[in-house]
Amino acid sequence: MVTTLTPLAQQRITDDLEALLDVLPPAITQRLREMGRDNELIEIILDLGRRPEARYVNADLELLDREVTDADIRYVVDRIGSFTEDNRAGITRTLHRISAIRNRQEKIVGLTCRVGRAVYGTIDIIQDIITSDKSILLLGRPGVGKTTLLREAARVLADQKKRVVIVDTSNEIGGDGDIPHPAIGRARRMQVRTPSLQHEVMIEAVENHMPEVIIIDEIGRALEAEAARTIAERGVQLIGTAHGRTLGNLLLNPTLSDLVGGVESVTLSDEEARRRGTQKSVLERRAPPTFDVLIEIVDRQHLIVHSNVAQAVDALLRDRPLRPETRYRDESGQVVVEQGDHPQAGAYDQLGRPHNGQRREPTGRRRRAQPGEVSVARTMPVYCYGVGQNRLRSAAQHLGVSIEITNDLHKADAVITLKNYYRKRPQPIVEAEERGIPVYVLRSNTVNQMEILLADVFALQVALTDPVAQALNDARKAVEKILAGAPVIELSAQPTQIRRQQHRLAREANVISHSYGREPNRRVRLYRE
Repeated sequence: MVTTLTPLAQQRITDDLEALLDVLPPAITQRLREMGRDNELIEIILDLGRRPEARYVNADLELLDREVTDADIRYVVDRIGSFTEDNRAGITRTLHRISAIRNRQEKIVGLTCRVGRAVYGTIDIIQDIITSDKSILLLGRPGVGKTTLLREAARVLADQKKRVVIVDTSNEIGGDGDIPHPAIGRARRMQVRTPSLQHEVMIEAVENHMPEVIIIDEIGRALEAEAARTIAERGVQLIGTAHGRTLGNLLLNPTLSDLVGGVESVTLSDEEARRRGTQKSVLERRAPPTFDVLIEIVDRQHLIVHSNVAQAVDALLRDRPLRPETRYRDESGQVVVEQGDHPQAGAYDQLGRPHNGQRREPTGRRRRAQPGEVSVARTMPVYCYGVGQNRLRSAAQHLGVSIEITNDLHKADAVITLKNYYRKRPQPIVEAEERGIPVYVLRSNTVNQMEILLADVFALQVALTDPVAQALNDARKAVEKILAGAPVIELSAQPTQIRRQQHRLAREANVISHSYGREPNRRVRLYRE
């Protein structure tokens, strides 16, 4: 489903660029003014012994024909504020940030002068989320606009008469100096003496100033993650940022994974492992997430929203497909909201259940369904018992059919199991047959068997007389033989494109493969590890 929202406010940008140009060496300032691309300027780079550079949105340009000298760097340092322990400084009552690079003797040998801009109205793309009283984590790579969104969120919430406190570690949100920049509106700002003490200032803000909302930029240490959880559990709305591209990246970060609940290894019972079709040791979410909503910032006009972090993390850990919400601005400036990426938008909810809540009526007991009962055009919820889920997904992807593996038998339109499990008549199989849910039985837990089954279920005409299909089928059979104990199998000579697909099949099964011979007789050889 696609929804178009009308922008809530016209964007207005203020950058105080003249204040930054005034602290740069005159020759560099003059050259920047001659270039006249102020709105696209991101930062100016001054490295000792190298030519100065200006980084724009789509290009990096040299500013002078000469190299940067000690005098150039001292000229800038003498005209800005003092550098703190994180080697950052600023210009009073502006949002510009100057970061220093030092040598081993602590001498400054490089400067990065980033242009700070306040963009009023940029929050309209997620304003409904910001004002929902939920804790929100903004995730994105450096320079993508996290701090800009954070600053505007503070202003909007403060203008709604909420008590907003900003924990401003590097003075990027409220600007340098004791008087904060007007871009944060009525929000209050607490500066941090040393970056390593940010977590203490976070707790102090809650205990001393009775905030309803706390704004935090760049959560990057374990102590800060713990402080964030403490704040969220005290009923305070928390809005913060962290470096990373996706929710999956955050889960793999041992320092910050606690922000989304953390990960731990658990051991399943034999019955539960068979029911899930997984190994006995699996990863599970350790605790409730600190943040209710996670927003991945792809770029300044494109966001991906995980509205329920707990469900999203569980889906990732159980290898289920994620269907996050996508928001972006179109060419006319309208905000477009896309609800997930399901082939039949609106037919299923985030958990894969039909929105109308209806189920197929039971048709009596049966072991196998008739071919062609399921249409290729829609996604089929499948319950697996003892079947390798990753192999089943690989088989479905190769055939171009859409399945969704569910752990809830009541939501499944089909059950797939193995012959030896079916003979034991476990409770899920018995219940499925009593409900009239088709039960499909595989002879073995191989991709080839699964593809044959799916082709039968979806009424696909898989023509193995086609040379490409025949070559790939031969490769799958060879992989099965290698997994069964064969030491080496050599396939017939094939063109480059087909050999690549044969190597892919081998990699998916963790089988070693190499190509041998010369064209046109070059062929793939498979080995045991």
